[in-house]
Amino acid sequence: MKIKAKGKFITFEGSEGCGKSTQSRLLYEYLKDKNKDAIYLREPGATKISEKIRDILLDAKNQAIVPQTEMLLYMAARAQIVGEIIEPALEEGTIVICDRFLDSTLAYQGYGVGIDIPLIREVGKFVTRRLSPDLTIFLDLPVKKGLKHREDIQDRIEMRSLEYHERVRKGYLALARQEPNRIKIVKVEEDKHVTQSNIRELIEKYVF
Repeated sequence: MKIKAKGKFITFEGSEGCGKSTQSRLLYEYLKDKNKDAIYLREPGATKISEKIRDILLDAKNQAIVPQTEMLLYMAARAQIVGEIIEPALEEGTIVICDRFLDSTLAYQGYGVGIDIPLIREVGKFVTRRLSPDLTIFLDLPVKKGLKHREDIQDRIEMRSLEYHERVRKGYLALARQEPNRIKIVKVEEDKHVTQSNIRELIEKYVF
């Protein structure tokens, strides 16, 4: 059953080191300053169960995880956050800002790892109750620049090859071409405040 949402659902996507967490947090703080009823979440995570799954997925010691397990663990964490937090919040009219959502699995496990895209979409419909963001901000940054920002933080996904991360970025760009009304590309600027200003313009235009 598809969620009937009164609130707005805004997601942030991007490859490693693009500043996604910073920009999504800045937007949340901006909305709170405007007295908007908003919550901020990250994926995988935000619930006790999802955070435990996150620890498994990102632990660099867990190199034995096979692609199918990886995809399903991300989906399991997502099912929990949708049912426990996102669905109730949207039904109450809250603005939900989420650092990553289903597009991440399509980009990382689909385009990046090679798992069948239609399969990911079908499983995604089940775990999200067919919930789709009102607006998705894709922060675009050349892969080498992004990975340079993350040199000191190497989780299991970040440790993958440059070629893998290039496929992920291309996957995101392909998704943006497929859904231009929902996914908006924002170029990452040197000044994070310039990037944030561009994001806020999109929010005002497409959400409010």
